[in-house]
Amino acid sequence: MLQIILTLAIFLILVIPMGKYMYHIATEQKTFADKVFNPIDHLIYKICGIKNEDMGWKKYALTLVTANAVMVFVGYLILRIQNLLFLNPNGIEGMESSLSFNTIISFMTNTNLQHYSGESGLSYAAQMCVIIFMMFTSAASGYAACMAFCRGLSGRKLGNFYRDMVRITTRILIPVSFIVGLILVSQGTPQTLMQNFTVETIEGKYQDLAMGPVAALESIKHLGTNGGGFFGANSTTPFENPTVISNMVEMLSMMILPGACIVTFGHMLNDRKKNKVKATAAAVAPAKKKILMGRQGAVVFGAMAILFMVGLLLCYNSEMAGNPVIGEMGIDQSAGSMEGKEVRFGTAQSSLFTTVTTSFTTGTVNNMHDTLTPLGGLVPMLHMMLNCVFGGKGVGLMNMVMYVILAVFICGLMVGRTPEYLNKKIEGKEMKLVAIVILIHPLLILGFSALAVAVSGGLDGITNPSFHGLSQVLYEYASSAANNGSGFEGLADNSVFWNVTTGIAMFFGRYIAIVAQLAIAGSLLAKKRVNESIGTLRTDNVVFMIVLVFIVYIFAALTFFPALALGPIAEHLSLWM
Repeated sequence: MLQIILTLAIFLILVIPMGKYMYHIATEQKTFADKVFNPIDHLIYKICGIKNEDMGWKKYALTLVTANAVMVFVGYLILRIQNLLFLNPNGIEGMESSLSFNTIISFMTNTNLQHYSGESGLSYAAQMCVIIFMMFTSAASGYAACMAFCRGLSGRKLGNFYRDMVRITTRILIPVSFIVGLILVSQGTPQTLMQNFTVETIEGKYQDLAMGPVAALESIKHLGTNGGGFFGANSTTPFENPTVISNMVEMLSMMILPGACIVTFGHMLNDRKKNKVKATAAAVAPAKKKILMGRQGAVVFGAMAILFMVGLLLCYNSEMAGNPVIGEMGIDQSAGSMEGKEVRFGTAQSSLFTTVTTSFTTGTVNNMHDTLTPLGGLVPMLHMMLNCVFGGKGVGLMNMVMYVILAVFICGLMVGRTPEYLNKKIEGKEMKLVAIVILIHPLLILGFSALAVAVSGGLDGITNPSFHGLSQVLYEYASSAANNGSGFEGLADNSVFWNVTTGIAMFFGRYIAIVAQLAIAGSLLAKKRVNESIGTLRTDNVVFMIVLVFIVYIFAALTFFPALALGPIAEHLSLWM
């Protein structure tokens, strides 16, 4: 418990200054590092011909999708011909077509779902030029979309996609990844280009040890909420995650930027008085307005924190309760259910890592999720279905704001008023876009899950009978649609059916939501501000925060409870009843 509390305390300490720093980057205000990074950024702007011009939401969205598409094409080509390229000391063959499609979509959408083992499926060139490169650019794309979204809600122009990509990469992702990489190397994570080698064990047998630029990949995979891993065993292997210190560093790396985005959002709303958009309510004093706008971010952060803590407590208590079937065998479970967990982490660190990686939609794992207890496995599955418990870098905040608008709309209907958010009226256009964002997620998860259990291509991959088999399917598509990337790895998912369907789920789960959310930001930006009145719903207090939490849970129950009841809940009842 001390390890859990310490990790969460460090997160709260780091997230506020990081959020303020990201706010200055997003609004192009002065920072302490400008003397170092300004010349670098300006050189990149000059070489690439990037102009300091604002984009409307349509151009911003089109530019984002087009730039990502170009990188997908180049990356796909590299994966297919990696056997012909440099830095391939282990003689890795080119990747099969459907697997290449799945892999490149996975890494470009910030999902990093892996239907292969990295140490045997990719050359060092592919790991660096495709995987690590995509980890930087996909994370920067998500951040750029989020900052444009936040600018629109705060009354600013949406900005320039290319400038946002450059600034987040040079000023946050590269330097912080370098620091995290050094920490991981100090703990024993390899960073080398030497080929795999064979060692003789103390038992007199021989074992192949996989080498490679592991620390470089591990640092950005966590910082950019990417997931995946250099090795098939992911962060359970000592070469990716050697110690408890590296385990905490990896968790904090996952948590820091998604949490900081919410702080950045709060600062943007707090600073709206500096925009060119002038408030018509002159009676609102600047000091009071500052407090009001500062609380908007706190409400969103608080709602996410409640959802996170509920999930963490459920996962931890479920894993500590152990497995009754194993208990009947006379096996001691005083340390909880240790099946599929690393002894050096134990139940506490494994439960926290599981909740963090699926709440912050990273997808890296330090234990086998397929071996979690039913309710322990329900938590990561549910958090991916919610897709707004902090979420990936920027995307979680955007998804939660959709629920904020939904909550405002529902409350407005209850009192017979036109709903308002941030002094802008929420009308039919915005609600249609919100509905698209919220409904596309369960449609992808439940639709593809139904298809998987109805056709032979899907059934062939299910390796567990009954309830747990359904949980495997639900988890795979929840992970894909939420751009998480973790899995119930008992699933035999490297087939044409699973590669194509999860690839489609990842693609639409990422880009439909982002485009619709940018459209909402553009729509609200174009609206005139309205005066607050006695009937205006307050969205900056504890009452609204609780309402927001209930709205999220109610929607989850209406959409996902029947499927969860047939999967992890039924499995839990069958074990304990």
